[in-house]
Amino acid sequence: MPDVIMPRLSDTMEEGELSRWMKQVGDEIHKGDVLAEIETDKATMDLEAFDNGILEQHLVAAGALVPIGEPVARIGDGSNIVTGSAAPAAPTAVADKAAVVAPPADAAAPVAAAAPAPAAPAPTATPTGELRTSPTPTGELRTSPAPTGELRTSPLARKIGREHGIDLHTIAGTGPQGRITRTDVDTAILAQASVAAVPAPTPAAVVPTSAAASAAADSVDVPVSRIRAVTARRLTESQAVPHFFLTSVVNVERLVDFRAEVNESLAALGTKVSLNDLFVRASAVALRAHPEVNASWGDGVIRRHHHVNVGVAVATDDGLLVPVVTDADQKSLGAIAVETRALAGLARTGGLSLGQMTGGTFTISNLGMFGIDSFTAVLNPPEAGILAIGAATDVPAVRDGVLVSLPTVKITLTVDHRVLDGAVAAAFLRDLVTLLEEPLRIVL
Repeated sequence: MPDVIMPRLSDTMEEGELSRWMKQVGDEIHKGDVLAEIETDKATMDLEAFDNGILEQHLVAAGALVPIGEPVARIGDGSNIVTGSAAPAAPTAVADKAAVVAPPADAAAPVAAAAPAPAAPAPTATPTGELRTSPTPTGELRTSPAPTGELRTSPLARKIGREHGIDLHTIAGTGPQGRITRTDVDTAILAQASVAAVPAPTPAAVVPTSAAASAAADSVDVPVSRIRAVTARRLTESQAVPHFFLTSVVNVERLVDFRAEVNESLAALGTKVSLNDLFVRASAVALRAHPEVNASWGDGVIRRHHHVNVGVAVATDDGLLVPVVTDADQKSLGAIAVETRALAGLARTGGLSLGQMTGGTFTISNLGMFGIDSFTAVLNPPEAGILAIGAATDVPAVRDGVLVSLPTVKITLTVDHRVLDGAVAAAFLRDLVTLLEEPLRIVL
């Protein structure tokens, strides 16, 4: 019987929580069917079947934390169906490893009813076993025992709690064996926001006079989204990378004309190519010719990639996302245009999958549409380079003794100095400029 194992669903994943079974023992399984939902430290993903047959056994229960590579189910011909034998979601707590378990509802109710709803409840538990409280969506207080050992939580719940400043010790888990799930953390976040949104009553005669009170009145704390929290962490990591910048000015006169010709030929297909699509394609061609730039730093080695995957920075209401155009050097301009537009749409609606945001080997960030002449972009680790593109600007130039106006674009390459030296990066940028100024070479 083939075992279904816990897969590695992200580069930082060490274990996953099998949050929900989508198929039950005895169900007929086809290759590609979603067997269960897996929570990782980044997202909730589907666990798909790789074999046909009958689901004969669940080896773990919903809510269990499972290391990568461990079996979670068995698929066979249906002759060895085993029910009711799934492993417990977590081992029973003993000695110094007690779990945080929600008390019975009738025990918690008197405390919740007697306690007034404070504006910002603070944890009061100590390791001696006193009771602590946590907010519910209605603003009431929920009682749970103080922790005496390690918390039982899913990786995603820990990550979300850390990003939103939630003390997981204040949450009574509703999962198996009192495990704190993502839903529990989301509930605590909503409750915290609801409580914070209710202003504390202030006597009319009291006027704040201290500097601290004045500062509080003049500002407001805005909770950050998970995307922005991750972005902040990655950008902080990026600043520790030794990097340098190279800037060139591109004459885009022929590039603009080329784009118009391409769009005219694609009009019947309902597809349009943007200048950014041309930069994506040109960068991919240049990266193919300079494999030393299509690289990243990792674990003390320089890793050169066989695939040219260009990330395109997209601004969303929640923060910056970088969907990836895979094998961009192998795709036509039309295909790149369609894909970038689709990826940008998914980014803005929150529909990007983890696979569409990973695997990039180079990134492009374009602020030209905002009228920015030039800027330097922050590296997207572990990639060795990111290209910042400014707005097209008309500049005076002399051609055949006549003063003319030429459209130009300033592009700036940010480089990881651990991977590339100045001369190597300059050669790449020089060839990229040549491609953009001789756009027919982009499609060859």
